[in-house]
Amino acid sequence: MLLKVACCALALVCVSADIYLHNPRGSNNRLNEKSANRKNANRGFDSQNNNRGGYNVGDKTSQAFATEDDQYQMKYFQSGDDPEASPSNLVVEWTNQHGCGGSEDDDPHKVNCNLVLQYMCQPADVEQGELHRIRDGLTTNTQGYTRLTSLTEDRATFEARRAGQVKEDRFLQEPFEWYDKCFVRERNKGLFTADQDLRRNNGLRVSSAIYTRQNRNGQRRGYECPEERDYYPYWHPTPWKDIVVLAENASLCDTHYRSKSFNTHKYGECVEGGRHFSKYNNPDACTNAGHQWVEFSNYLEISTEDNRADCEAAGRVWAVPYDAVTGTTEQKCLVPLPEVDCMEAPWSRVNHNGNGKDGVPLNYTWVLPYFPSGKDQKCVFRIRYNITTDDYDPYNTDSTENGAANSPVTNNPNVDIGADLSPLRLNINTAQFGRVFQDRSHAFILRSRPAEIQGTLHNLNVRGKRGNIVQTYPAVEYDFIPTELHMTENDLVHVQWTDFPGSNTHNNGAPGGDGQTGDAGQGKAGTDRHNFVELLDRNHNFPKPFEQSTFWQNAEVKWIYYGSTASTAKGLALNMATSGYYECDTDDCSGVVGNKDELNAQLDNAPASYEGVVLRLNQGTYHYMSSRNNAFTNRSQKGTVHVHQG
Repeated sequence: MLLKVACCALALVCVSADIYLHNPRGSNNRLNEKSANRKNANRGFDSQNNNRGGYNVGDKTSQAFATEDDQYQMKYFQSGDDPEASPSNLVVEWTNQHGCGGSEDDDPHKVNCNLVLQYMCQPADVEQGELHRIRDGLTTNTQGYTRLTSLTEDRATFEARRAGQVKEDRFLQEPFEWYDKCFVRERNKGLFTADQDLRRNNGLRVSSAIYTRQNRNGQRRGYECPEERDYYPYWHPTPWKDIVVLAENASLCDTHYRSKSFNTHKYGECVEGGRHFSKYNNPDACTNAGHQWVEFSNYLEISTEDNRADCEAAGRVWAVPYDAVTGTTEQKCLVPLPEVDCMEAPWSRVNHNGNGKDGVPLNYTWVLPYFPSGKDQKCVFRIRYNITTDDYDPYNTDSTENGAANSPVTNNPNVDIGADLSPLRLNINTAQFGRVFQDRSHAFILRSRPAEIQGTLHNLNVRGKRGNIVQTYPAVEYDFIPTELHMTENDLVHVQWTDFPGSNTHNNGAPGGDGQTGDAGQGKAGTDRHNFVELLDRNHNFPKPFEQSTFWQNAEVKWIYYGSTASTAKGLALNMATSGYYECDTDDCSGVVGNKDELNAQLDNAPASYEGVVLRLNQGTYHYMSSRNNAFTNRSQKGTVHVHQG
């Protein structure tokens, strides 16, 4: 039986475009390159993006990392146990090059599009040495992979084949087993592939899911499964959890995306005894071969209830959890995921890698999840951007129209525009005529909330990287995010930064390829630094003297990072102005400030990242800036917090 899926998938129809994630910081496969271009576009995933995109992983201190412990991972607090009443709001921001959003009647575009935002987590206490531990790595090399040669491979042979391939110092998000099963499983032959000739796995006699119209030669990028990357909703279980679909048309939300998201819809996989892989991709072929087709459920985490009655009484779901590594078929008590959010995609201009309407950056406010176990989670985030045209029906064109003789589109065709006239050649590559772009974050932590953090929590971060507009492109220059934060007196704000602006290796040197090299900016070359000082208003460029400030006197510290005891207004002002270099003032902890080396005026010896502080603020409007990066002629790193009556 062929899997015929209406081409509601991501990969359908179009031309060149890119997507870049700015908060949380998008890696675009970068790690710590001093060059303007990334070193390895295949390090962990297929972005299809320009080599200049992406942000380096953050450093904890004023020195470039040498170990994973020296890297800084953003630490966001989870929502409370009732996310609607006590959300933790993270503003996700990105730019997409080729336009998106708008209705065909009122605000027509040149392409159709959709965006899918997802995340993946594991407990943060997974120890060094475990094969499946999410990590950013210490090298830009790609994880290794040895292809299996027999579909009857036993567990011992598999473990011997895997041994030595998964390196501790290399990027890892999806596990080795995820790509392994993708390599073995037959691809969906009901899909439209135009005139592309997809290869087969030599020796196994399987044309597997590593081959797609966009990836006809089976190029490997980390342990990502190309078929799952290119299509959404995917028709098998995946390790990813859905946040939101920003659709080309809001009507698709009810008819398609909400009902077919793996968050709430079960998907099946063929299980062959103790193996984690099978070549069969549908129930009939699986069961006819004597194997078991299992319907798996997605979930937030596994709960502690060990029987169905207690599980359902606790509001959980008793089902088979999907685990790409173990392949267990045992039913367990699962904390369910919410229904995927879905809405029309925000409007953005065609051929413009910038803001949307009214100059507002493209964004979505993600209400971070709550994990009932109370465990901290290490997570990653990804965004996928699909663009299509109307040259054929993207939802009703399938494998019956494959091949050069049948396909409605072919590579670089010559078209006749009239009798006796010379034909014109069109610039069409059917491997990219319908294309998916992707960016992923570096690893970050979702922390459980301490008792002192209650109610609505807003995350206030930094975006961008060092340089002028040409040097940073296709990233953005420094700014705070959100630039305009509206909250009430009852809300809390967590001020924290690293993003790329926490790197000590941002030299932006050669090779620069298709853009200008250099790192225009203040302070030590190749470094990013930030701080937080109060302004009278955003038309000013001199901070308020502490004696005239209002922010610090109206701020109540609800939580501050480990090691700091800043509690007075002056101590808090000093702590945030020095990016945590001074953890308190002499009134907070006698003598500590005096024992420090003198702070460099441009923060060169200050930490590259700031774990931050959670504050409650009295009603008022507060303006602030970063003193180092506020170069009047080309940068304005300023923001405002509006605190309204509770």
